[in-house]
Amino acid sequence: MQLRKVIFAPFGTGRPFGDFGLLILRMSGGLMLALAHGYGKLPPSQQFVDGTGDLGFPAPVFFAWAASLSEFFGALMVAIGLATRPAAAFAAIVMATAAFLAHSGDAFSKREMPLLFLAIMVTIIFTGPGRYSLDALIGGKKR
Repeated sequence: MQLRKVIFAPFGTGRPFGDFGLLILRMSGGLMLALAHGYGKLPPSQQFVDGTGDLGFPAPVFFAWAASLSEFFGALMVAIGLATRPAAAFAAIVMATAAFLAHSGDAFSKREMPLLFLAIMVTIIFTGPGRYSLDALIGGKKR
């Protein structure tokens, strides 16, 4: 492969390098969100349930569980590429809620992490999981 093609070629999804990039994005973003942020919220603490209620959510216990499960299991599903778009959508909703509601009055440095995870999840919603995923294996589509 010519150096010029490596530097300037648009490796999009559907091409091995583009799909490998999606794999790295899915695995790193999904595992970091699940293990560093979601795992510690299971089961939701009373403080997390109270915070969910303070945000105005009805049935705060239900929504605290939904957020915790989305942040942990949804992010794991994104990492392995299983039901990737719906899992990323649930995780994105939780991250948008964290960034724009829970941390709305905080400094940008407190909102930076949920915004970064939100960007990752939205990117995956638009691109899909790529060929190196369980979705591609189950779907059976070969490119």
